[in-house]
Amino acid sequence: MVTWEGAASSERAVASLQALVRIETVSHPDPDRVDVAAFEAFGAELASRYPRLHDLEHVVVARHGLLVRWPGRSDERPVVLMAHLDVVPVADGGAGWSHPAFGGDLVDGSVWGRGTLDDKGQLVAICEAVEALLAHAFVPAQDVWLSFGCTEEVSGSGATDAVEELRARGVAPWFVLDEGGAVAHDAFPGVSTPIGVVGVTEKGTTTLELTVEGRGGHASTPARHGPTARLARAITRLDASSMPSSLPEPTVELFRRMAPHAPLPLRPLMANAGRLAPVLARALVAAGPEAAAMTRTTFAVTTLSGSPAHNVIAQTARAGVNVRVMVGDTVADALAHVRRVVKDDRVLVDVVDASEPSPVSPRDEAFALLATTIEEVFPDAVAAPYVMMAATDARHFTAICDRVYRFAPFRMTKAQREAIHSYDEHLGVDDFLDGIRWYRRLLEALR
Repeated sequence: MVTWEGAASSERAVASLQALVRIETVSHPDPDRVDVAAFEAFGAELASRYPRLHDLEHVVVARHGLLVRWPGRSDERPVVLMAHLDVVPVADGGAGWSHPAFGGDLVDGSVWGRGTLDDKGQLVAICEAVEALLAHAFVPAQDVWLSFGCTEEVSGSGATDAVEELRARGVAPWFVLDEGGAVAHDAFPGVSTPIGVVGVTEKGTTTLELTVEGRGGHASTPARHGPTARLARAITRLDASSMPSSLPEPTVELFRRMAPHAPLPLRPLMANAGRLAPVLARALVAAGPEAAAMTRTTFAVTTLSGSPAHNVIAQTARAGVNVRVMVGDTVADALAHVRRVVKDDRVLVDVVDASEPSPVSPRDEAFALLATTIEEVFPDAVAAPYVMMAATDARHFTAICDRVYRFAPFRMTKAQREAIHSYDEHLGVDDFLDGIRWYRRLLEALR
């Protein structure tokens, strides 16, 4: 077993994370609007800090992504470790941030900045673990592939290109591990024990566009039920009407595993989550939006457009709706729900893009390895499966692998989880170093 090498290694790892957070690798749906120089700088910085890793066989994917093969003693059960180097933009010029969004500042024992949690912290932790093992001439039991995407935040081609490269090489992974869950503190009301949640599936991600068209005209002579009013009514109807709630099997198992750590009055309900699923689902809906999202397909109106001027009535009003399709539901179910609750033929509902929920990965030997490693590195935590509510590049790897899991080996408070895609994203240094240890232990434990 390769041990952690002390303060010098820790300081070097933290410095690497800071340096990479400072590079503004913001992805964009339009490739022509991507800051190519930033992505190239990131690639150069990564290569300079992890030379042994870059001496391995590797191929550039989707221009700025990276696919690396680390040969093991066997290629029978290859493993893929994933992360992504692109980040979302910083809103409102950095308003709300306690420290500069791309400063990578080390303050109060944490590295602050966009990407520390999503997902450069994970990428650097993987690189640190691999580089340390390579320095000791360690050879993993199985081939290990590293897949670092560059278009995750815009659902670009990085992951699908990596999948096709692996398929062309005949690589059928034993398991794939991407970002997703974490060692979550404050995961459920009343449960103080941290839960190491491993995503065994994820909701489907679908974008709908609601459009209403009309005559438009001068704002001094408005007519009733114009495009903006109709669109507003459609939005409020959708907001007021939720799809039915349910508990998929991974969520039932999550509550079974949390039950011994829950307040006494809740333990029977959680321990018997399968039999009492309807009651528990209603309780989760009442517990707030994060808990409610665990039980059903959700709809979020994210974009709006209308008139180009204050004194012009819109001819066309549009709203973008982000839909997260629950395991057990389909895109068709969600679309039918929208049309049914909007109840207005003048509101056109178009599907911009769509993906169904991912298949549920088994809880077999591969899941047990992840769970054992979680409980070894985080002895106070309970490992459990869950349904991931956000979308990851991992969903594309289900085309070549039946065991696709989603877990970031970092402790995260509720406030940290809320900072992802928001402001004040930060990762504790001790938590970051524990994540490196976790990856190293996982690689050593492959058989």
